[in-house]
Amino acid sequence: MAIYRFKISFEDFDDVVREIDIKTNQTFEDLHRAIHRSTGYNADKSSSFYVSTDNWIKGDEISILPNQRKIDNGVTLMENAKLSNFIEDPHQKFYYIYNFERPFDFHVELIKIILENDPNIEYPFLVKSTGEAPKIIDQNTGGFAVTSAAAASSDFDFLNEMDFVPEDTEELEAMGGRGINAPEIDEESEEEEEKDEFADGDDFEEDFGSEKEDY
Repeated sequence: MAIYRFKISFEDFDDVVREIDIKTNQTFEDLHRAIHRSTGYNADKSSSFYVSTDNWIKGDEISILPNQRKIDNGVTLMENAKLSNFIEDPHQKFYYIYNFERPFDFHVELIKIILENDPNIEYPFLVKSTGEAPKIIDQNTGGFAVTSAAAASSDFDFLNEMDFVPEDTEELEAMGGRGINAPEIDEESEEEEEKDEFADGDDFEEDFGSEKEDY
């Protein structure tokens, strides 16, 4: 049985390319799932191939997990569509949209027809992988990709609600010098010290009063 070799590239990321060998009697769903084994994306998303012109103008649609409108319009399902039934050119092209909720667009091009399959290979088979697939943006983060640091701080409470204790000893000393985290002053002790100062003044007059008179 003959083998198709497809080149799959992101429309907006030219440096990310996959080449996949697949049997002529396999389906577009087989190709769809093979693509996302190579990208790491979830294949269970509403997506479509479109028979394309050389200028990437979309024609007939072949879909997986279509919405009701497409079903009502009789869209062809990937699981029922053999690749060989849609190949009319040795360089046949397909425009491919993955995940209509947050789409990525791909160019899929037939680049080689191999007349015999290798019995030692399980098809579809990833022949070549160049570049890392772009990360999927998480809708739940308001349009920003979740990073490991952000995920780790999901219980973050803004420096423990401002009860901040610096880890650096020098920082502690500097903050103490500015009165931050300095020991509390006992007002009663201050009053006692003031009294003692006045008492010392009285003693001075008692002790040296007579000498002052001599001068």
